[in-house]
Amino acid sequence: MSAPAPSSPVVVDAEPLPRQEEVLTDEALAFVAELHRRFTPRRAGLLARRAERRAEIARTSTLDFLPETAAIRADDSWKVAPSPAALNDRRVEITGPTDRKMTINALNSGARIWLADFEDASAPTWENVVTGQLNLIDAYTRAIDFTDPNSGKSYALKAEDELATVVMRPRGWHLDERHLLVDGEQVPGAFVDFGLYFFHNAQRLIDLGKGPYFYLPKTESHLEARLWNDVFVFAQDYVGVPQGTVRATVLIETITAAYEMEEILYELRDHASGLNAGRWDYLFSIVKNFRDGGPRFVLPDRNAVTMTAPFMRAYTELLVRTCHKRGAHAIGGMAAFIPSRRDEEVNKVAFEKVKADKDREAGDGFDGSWVAHPDLVPIAMASFDAVLGEKPNQKDRLREDVDVKAADLIAVDSLHAKPTYPGLVNAVQVGIRYIEAWLRGLGAVAIFNLMEDAATAEISRSQIWQWINAGVEFENGEKATPELARKVAAEELENIRAEIGADAFAAGHWQQSHDLLLEVALDDDYADFLTLPAYEQLRG
Repeated sequence: MSAPAPSSPVVVDAEPLPRQEEVLTDEALAFVAELHRRFTPRRAGLLARRAERRAEIARTSTLDFLPETAAIRADDSWKVAPSPAALNDRRVEITGPTDRKMTINALNSGARIWLADFEDASAPTWENVVTGQLNLIDAYTRAIDFTDPNSGKSYALKAEDELATVVMRPRGWHLDERHLLVDGEQVPGAFVDFGLYFFHNAQRLIDLGKGPYFYLPKTESHLEARLWNDVFVFAQDYVGVPQGTVRATVLIETITAAYEMEEILYELRDHASGLNAGRWDYLFSIVKNFRDGGPRFVLPDRNAVTMTAPFMRAYTELLVRTCHKRGAHAIGGMAAFIPSRRDEEVNKVAFEKVKADKDREAGDGFDGSWVAHPDLVPIAMASFDAVLGEKPNQKDRLREDVDVKAADLIAVDSLHAKPTYPGLVNAVQVGIRYIEAWLRGLGAVAIFNLMEDAATAEISRSQIWQWINAGVEFENGEKATPELARKVAAEELENIRAEIGADAFAAGHWQQSHDLLLEVALDDDYADFLTLPAYEQLRG
């Protein structure tokens, strides 16, 4: 049902939702329309530039630091703006979608920061987009509670000074929102998520002693960071809050951005808070950009590529050095383990791995790190407490011992692990199970005791594609082929049917998920993002 919003150039092309009028006000929609008209043409140009750069990588099979920005890197005088008090101590951050229960649990978790996710941990149904905004408004006005319909358990917010500070993550530049049209065009999801949140909450957050803080996903260049900075400048003037109120942390989760970390901070220097080192999207980006670069760029099983792999260590250490040189926070990667309520031995082994990972990050100079579950907050907190003590961060550790060369960041062949047949099976299993949940509107999904999001599906389908196109031979003598992938996928469908029962199988999106995974894993033309064809199949 299409209905133009009164006094607004925006068409909301969706069935009405309860309380949507609190989010989709005429004034908020007019702001989103203004963002779209001013900045979407530049966004289109930057997406075209991504394709040009990818073609150049295909031609050269290499990357380097940019010669045209050498002066920015060489200039030691500039720093990012001082951190606001609410973001000065970020030693543990919890991530998750903005459904009502998660909103309460994340704010209550004991973590210093909650990454409130409208991106990879949220399937972008219109209901998720709108109700996520409502839940955050309700949280800031302390009008939020939740009773689990199955258990009857009730959830409510703790005292204000015990709550995590919210850093909201909008969708990446590549995604459009089909339910919001301006001048007949779909509005980029980034402007919908950012615009609605900023318009409704900027002043409210200032009044709470905090501010509108953002994580910026899937940035590929400093020019994309410049666009965000211009959006921030315009938005602050539009709603009448001081310049520099916004703070942004950029996820360095693409290989091209890893070569432009200083430039990204420079472009956002009046609004920058830090950089974050992820894993799955970063590996996905390496496969995507170097997929025709030959055997030296073939990644082994995803679980074999830990943050201690030489090329991953180069990336994380360069990130810490870069951030601290410029006065920014360096935030580490995700501990994705989901504790088992039935198997304490599984928990014991996993908790030890989480502790080792967080000890390494704290020891390397990171100022904080991510967890996916409240039970992991105390483990990560202990690791950072041991290094930080009463200090809010360790930005004074400049890591001048770090010397990363351009080639180090793409030395994938420095890792001696190889793709394995069980790795192929796992990629198919996780891909099918995640996509099925995503098509039901769930973006954060527990699979095999790990919290998975869209980046998981991206690396899974990318590895299947890469191994087949590279002609990988597994340790059991089988060769990666489309036929083998189809066989493994068919077996997984039958395993799922036996595991959950025929009725639950029929009620799900299992065949659709199977087909979509094989489409993006086997197509000759590599899809830039799995979520683009998946969004065409997402209902709601």
